[in-house]
Amino acid sequence: MESLQGQLLIASPKIVDPNFRRVVVYMAEHSEEGAMGLVLNRPAETTVAEAVPDLRWLAGGDEDAVWVGGPVAPSSVIVLAEFDDPSSAAMIVDGDLGFVPAEIDDRDAFAAAVRRARIFAGHAGWGPGQLESELEEDSWIVEPAQRGDVFTADAEALWSQVLRRKGSEYLLLATMPMDPSLN
Repeated sequence: MESLQGQLLIASPKIVDPNFRRVVVYMAEHSEEGAMGLVLNRPAETTVAEAVPDLRWLAGGDEDAVWVGGPVAPSSVIVLAEFDDPSSAAMIVDGDLGFVPAEIDDRDAFAAAVRRARIFAGHAGWGPGQLESELEEDSWIVEPAQRGDVFTADAEALWSQVLRRKGSEYLLLATMPMDPSLN
């Protein structure tokens, strides 16, 4: 299978696991060894200033939320950012979008070279072959990522927006309520 790095995974209605129900995952890595992504539409109730005050300088403001990146390693922090100079990133995912390194010598210079950043607690992960099996079961819908998806301001609407963008057969799915039995 071709790498899904830089793509979106949209949870299909088959997924009932509360960790992944109606999520949109940005795929950061995908190889034969497994896959890793970040859930884009689950802001936490806590702010960066409250949860990781050492990263306030990188967040847009004191009210910026930490995002729940997934159920794996929920106490770890991952920062995804757009870089003016991609060589500043610890790892590039796509173009100028990548991960902030754990150690930064000059915070001011580094912050000046980052256009925007999002701070995640945890991530989504799959072992070798696991994601491929889930894709064969139609648990996930793949869609090219757009930069606005990664830094969405409307997390609640992202799942439906991305499905609508896919068009035709996904339009009805995009309007489906969380619990169709209540419709």
